[in-house]
Amino acid sequence: MTEKQSPDEQSSLKARTAHGMMWGGLSNALTQLLNLAFGIVLARQLSAADYGMVGMLAVFTAVAGTLQEGGFISALANRKKVSHEDYNAVFWFSLGMGCAMYAVLFCCAPLIARFYGEPKLVPLARYLFLGFVLASTGVAHSAFLFRNLMVRQRTMGVLPALVISGGTGVAMACAGYAYWGIATQSIVYIGVCNAFYWHFSGFRPTLPVSFRPIREMFGFSSRLLLTNIFFQFNNNLLSTLLGRFYTPADVGCFTQSNKWNMMAHSLVSGMAGSVAQPVLASVGEDRERLRQVLSKMLGFMAFLSMPAMLGLALVSREFILITIGPRWASCVPVLQLLCIWGAVEPLKQLYTNLLLSRGRSDLYLWNTVALSLSALALALALAPFGLRAMLVGFVALNVGWTAVWQWFVRQTAGLGYKAALRCVLPFALAAGASVAAAAWLTRGTEGLWVPMMLKIVVTVALYAGLLWLSGSAMLRESLDYLGVRFGKTVKKN
Repeated sequence: MTEKQSPDEQSSLKARTAHGMMWGGLSNALTQLLNLAFGIVLARQLSAADYGMVGMLAVFTAVAGTLQEGGFISALANRKKVSHEDYNAVFWFSLGMGCAMYAVLFCCAPLIARFYGEPKLVPLARYLFLGFVLASTGVAHSAFLFRNLMVRQRTMGVLPALVISGGTGVAMACAGYAYWGIATQSIVYIGVCNAFYWHFSGFRPTLPVSFRPIREMFGFSSRLLLTNIFFQFNNNLLSTLLGRFYTPADVGCFTQSNKWNMMAHSLVSGMAGSVAQPVLASVGEDRERLRQVLSKMLGFMAFLSMPAMLGLALVSREFILITIGPRWASCVPVLQLLCIWGAVEPLKQLYTNLLLSRGRSDLYLWNTVALSLSALALALALAPFGLRAMLVGFVALNVGWTAVWQWFVRQTAGLGYKAALRCVLPFALAAGASVAAAAWLTRGTEGLWVPMMLKIVVTVALYAGLLWLSGSAMLRESLDYLGVRFGKTVKKN
C-alpha cells in the first residue's frame, strides 16, 4: 500500500520545487555570466599550453575531491532524520580524508609529472591539491544547505566567491603568473564559498565526535563514492589521454572548449540539480506521483537544454572569435561536437538524481562503471586516429548511453521509453528545426556580431513560435509562472 500525498502536500512540493528551481536558475545564470566574463579575460591573457598544464591535473583533482566528499551530501539528503551528530561526523571524516588525500598526492606529484613528461607539474600539483584540504572543511555545511533546499543561501555564497576568485586569477594572469593564476583562482573560490556556507548553515563542528553515522550511511555513500570516482574519470578521460598522447596545447584546446560546453549545460541542469534529489525523495512511495514529477522535470530540462546547446553549436564560431580571439579558432569544431553531448547531459543528470532519491546508488554505480570502462576502451582504440576521432567516439558513446540510463529509470519510476520520448522529442525536434532554419536563413551574412545576433534571434523566435503553434503546455506554464513572479515584483515595488 503506497502512501499518497494530500493535495496540500502536493501543492507545497510544487511551490518549493518552483522556488528552488527559480533560485537555481538565477544562481546558474549569474554564475555562468561571471565565469564567462572572467574566462574571456583569462583566455586572452593565457595560452592553450597554460590551460593544458592545469587540465592535465583535472582528473586527479576531481577524483581526490570526490574521495574527500565521500558521497555524504547525497547520503544526508536521503536520511529521514538528521541531527548535529550526523553533520559533525561527516565534517571530521571529510577533513581527515582531505588531509590524507593531500599527503598521498603530494608524494605522488613527481610520478604524475613523469607520466606526462612535464617536470613543471610537480610544484603546480602540490599547490593546486591544497584545495582538497580546504574543500573538506565545507562538505557538512554544503550538505546542510542542500538537504534543506537553501538554494538562495548557496547562491549568496557562490556569487561573491566567483567575483573574488575570478578577480584574483585575472590579476595574477595579467601580472605574468600564467597557469599559477588558474590554480590560485580555484583555491580562492573554494575558500570563499566555504566561508559563506559556514555562515548560512549555522552548523559548527564539535568534539568529541562519534563516527556511528558514518557507519550507518556507509552502504549508500560508499557505492555513491565509487560511482562518482568513475563519473569524474569519464568526464576527465579525454584531457588525461590527450596529455599523455598529445601536447599541452591540445589539452588546452579541449579544456577551453569543454569549459564553455559545461558552462552552458550547467546553466540548465543546475536549475533542477539544486532541488531534484530532495524533491524526488520527498514524494515518498507514491509511484504515480513520482512519475508525474519526473515527467514534468524531464520535459522542462529538454525544453531548455535542446535549444540552448544546439544554439551554442550554431554560433560557436562567432562566439569563440568574438570572446577569446582568433588564436582559439581550433576550439570551434571541438565545441560543436561537445554541444551535442551537452544537449542530453542535463537529462542524464536528472536520471541520476532520481536513482539517488530512491536509494538506488547501486544502479548508479554499475551503470557509471560500465560507461567509464567503455569510454576508456573506445578512446584508447581511437587515439591513433587523432583528436577528432576520439571526440566523435566519446560524444557518440555518452549520447547513446542515455538509453541505458532510461532503462534504469523505467525500472525505478515506471517511466518507459515512449513516455520519456514524449517528454523530450517535441523540444528536440523544434530546436533542431529552428537551428537548421536559422543557419540557412543567415547564410552568407558577413562579420561576426551581426551573424551571431541574427542566428540567436531567429532561433529563439522560431523555437518559441513552433512550440506556441503546437500548443506546448511547458511554454505556456513557463510564461505564466514568469508573469506571476514579475507581477508580484511590480506590486512590491
